[in-house]
Amino acid sequence: MTRRNLLLVIAALVVLGLLGAGAAGYTYFFSGAPQPLALATPTPGATPSATPAPAAGLAGSWSVAAGSQAEWRVSEVFAGFPSPHSAVGRTSSVTGTLTVQDTGSGLSAQNLSFSADLSGLASVDQVEGHDVRQRDQLVRQALSVNRFPTATFQSTQAVALPAGFADGQQVQLTVPGQLTIHGVTKDVTVSVTQLQISGSQVQAAGTIQTTMADFNIQPPSAPFVTVDRNVTIGFLLNLAKA
Repeated sequence: MTRRNLLLVIAALVVLGLLGAGAAGYTYFFSGAPQPLALATPTPGATPSATPAPAAGLAGSWSVAAGSQAEWRVSEVFAGFPSPHSAVGRTSSVTGTLTVQDTGSGLSAQNLSFSADLSGLASVDQVEGHDVRQRDQLVRQALSVNRFPTATFQSTQAVALPAGFADGQQVQLTVPGQLTIHGVTKDVTVSVTQLQISGSQVQAAGTIQTTMADFNIQPPSAPFVTVDRNVTIGFLLNLAKA
């Protein structure tokens, strides 16, 4: 092998090594994005842990109980890294109520009203070598939390609950309503991907898909980071009968 060919081989090995190190570094750098808020999925064929309440027992007023959470989730791209990272902030300061009515032919949910305290939002993802808590201040500024401290959702019509819900099945539904953030109110559709009875409580998890532009919010700005304008708002609600 000539000296020139030997140098080419060494150069190629160095480049491959750098590419491999870069890929491993990226995986390590962005290893801390948590999974979206969700309920535990029942094991197929498993025996329910508690006997579901009959339909008549579900009628009445329900309110948000301890353990409930709301989150925002956006994609951000760091300079020098081609793939996006999921930035996630959560708050446990969630309140709200709803009413379940027995119509005789089934159950319906109405007057759904929920609020989240935006001043309590805190990043829960991890970016190696960075303090993600610094992002939280930028988020609060973008949301103008000092002027608009809460985000609220109000349903605009009653929603029929799927037939299997009262039997303890995990079901899905959509809820039309209005979302208010940053002093702006928009029509949205909530996708409740998981709804089930859990002992004496009702649990629900789902998402709202929206954009910052819909609420006149400018994406948080930071050096070397590009933030996507699309936002997924997620929630995990524990509801107790009032």
